[in-house]
Amino acid sequence: MKTVDSSVIEALAAYDSATVQNAGIIVRGYVHADIDYTDPRLRQYISPNEKPAVGYALTSTWTPITGSNSDGYARTDYFDSIARANVPIIVAQQDIDEVPSRGAIIGDGMAFQMSALGAVGALVEGNARDIPGIEKAGLPLWATGRVPGHGPFNMIEHEIPVTVASLQINPGDILVCDADGATRVPVEEAVDVAKMCAEVRAKEAASHKFFSMPNFTIENWEGWKSKS
Repeated sequence: MKTVDSSVIEALAAYDSATVQNAGIIVRGYVHADIDYTDPRLRQYISPNEKPAVGYALTSTWTPITGSNSDGYARTDYFDSIARANVPIIVAQQDIDEVPSRGAIIGDGMAFQMSALGAVGALVEGNARDIPGIEKAGLPLWATGRVPGHGPFNMIEHEIPVTVASLQINPGDILVCDADGATRVPVEEAVDVAKMCAEVRAKEAASHKFFSMPNFTIENWEGWKSKS
């Protein structure tokens, strides 16, 4: 997995997902939403609290209802990959069952294991269950649904491209996740995006301060327009 210095991850974590997305536009221009950020189906079930969860994507696909032929060791390999990464990991899991979005593909047992091994968040195209237990595990969670159960449960593949809430995620992509959803940052753009976030934040702060001045007048508005 290609990585950046930990200071870059820390810098990105100082900004919300919307600011990171704005910075990405300035760095490389507009791109299709499906390679940029998640759609509104994604719900934050467990908050990372003050700062966004930021980490490298570890991807996997699952079938929680119909069952299929899968490598019995694959799930162990998947969890081993979290431990071996030695960087903050966001697990990105996709339900690819023939009966989609009917069973859960993450619960509290998995969450305790993931958190202990180094995961800092879970991003799920599909359902979660055991939400209170996942919260006790300390694993921030975003998912497109919630149910109490599943059927025959298999992991199909890991470290392959997945799609979560319309966002196409490649293994090793940097994900910035908060209440708005998740913004994707390609590793090769991360340094520039982190630097640009500071400029975006400064510009927005100046604008917010200007429009918060006491006794704001139409003359103030006209002056702002002339400089825009």
